[in-house]
This record gives sequence, C-alpha cells and structure tokens, in this order.
Amino acid sequence: MPGVLLGEEFPNFEADTTSGRIKFHDFLGDSWGILFSHPKDFTPVCTTELARAAKLSDEFKKRGVKMIALSIDSVEDHNSWSKDVMAYANEADSPLPYPIIADDKRELSVLLGMLDPDERNKDGLPLTARCVFVIGPDKKLKLSILYPATTGRNFDEILRVIDSLQLTAQKKVATPVDWKPGEKVMVIPSLPDSEATALFPNGVTTKEMPSGKKYLRYTKI
Repeated sequence: MPGVLLGEEFPNFEADTTSGRIKFHDFLGDSWGILFSHPKDFTPVCTTELARAAKLSDEFKKRGVKMIALSIDSVEDHNSWSKDVMAYANEADSPLPYPIIADDKRELSVLLGMLDPDERNKDGLPLTARCVFVIGPDKKLKLSILYPATTGRNFDEILRVIDSLQLTAQKKVATPVDWKPGEKVMVIPSLPDSEATALFPNGVTTKEMPSGKKYLRYTKI
C-alpha cells in the first residue's frame, strides 16, 4: 500500500499551491514541516480545522515548523474557500497564513496513502482522509496520524507532539503519557545510570516497581 513509513525520507514532490508551484524539500528548507490533508473545500469540519490551524500559525512558527495543507480541490477553490476559513477564524481581513496544495488529480493522495475509502464525492471518487505528517529538518518522516474524514483533529495535541519530537530529537529522553512542556521526562532505558547522572544536572529519580526493575527514571529538563 502506498505511503511513507516513520524514518523514511518524505517524497520531494512538486505541486501547485495557493502560493505558487513548490518543490517540497525546497519549501521546507532547514525547517521542520507539517503537511495535513482535508477531504474537501467548502465543508464544515474542514473549515473549523483549517481555521484553528490558522489561529495557531504563530505557535507553529515559534517552533520552526512550516505548515502546508492539502486536498483534492483546485487552487482556485482553495483561494476562494480560504476567505471562508479566515472569516470563521474571526480574521476576515487576513490571508490564510499557510499554503494549500491542489491535488485535483489525486496523485499525491495515492502516493502518500491519504485516501479515505468510505468517504466519496458525488462522482464516487474517494476523498482525502485527515492525515498529519510531521517531517524533520533531515526530510525524514517523524510522525504520522490518520483520521477518518468524519473526525476533526485536535491541533493542540499536534503542537504537543511536535514539542515532544523536538525535545527527544535533542535529548536522550522520552515523554510520558499526557506530557506537557515543562513537566518531567523519562530517561531512555538504554542510557546507563552513570551517563544519566552526568547528562542531567537536575538529577534523576527512579520509581520503585514491584518487579524490582529500575526502568522508570525521571528527570527535569
């Protein structure tokens, strides 16, 4: 099945967008990137999602993340619909702060495994699902999430995940369940205690477990 696996290089595709034609790797440059798809322009859930993404664009920018959306509609439709999106975001006088890819031939949707077989247009053709791809500065896929067309995403969660990805790319730690920036993180199991003590000046605490195994090690970054 077409698609990209974690750790693989993301395709360096060319596409028409609301900001002109792009080559994806050139668009990203040295930045992190997020590519998120939606089923169709001028539809209710998609409008709420892209408006929320627009409201959070400064948060993505703070993290050095370039945003780009995608659906099977044309550039013309994207440009027209963008006005509705920004009106929903209560920013009617502002342009959409990120480009939208026009995949009207479904070439990228097929290549990236983004089509939802259960949601189809009036001609019976499948629509794009709600995919999220986070790509690192090395152009490799760091995270993918696939939602059905009927379920809107939580962009606050996507920001939280990016915070985790960027932290764990730099430090030998992992983030526990429901982690938020500023909270304790977990020392990776492969790191010996002696190294952990040297790497984490704020100290390492270990939670005792019935097994006696000392694998739950926490530190503050």
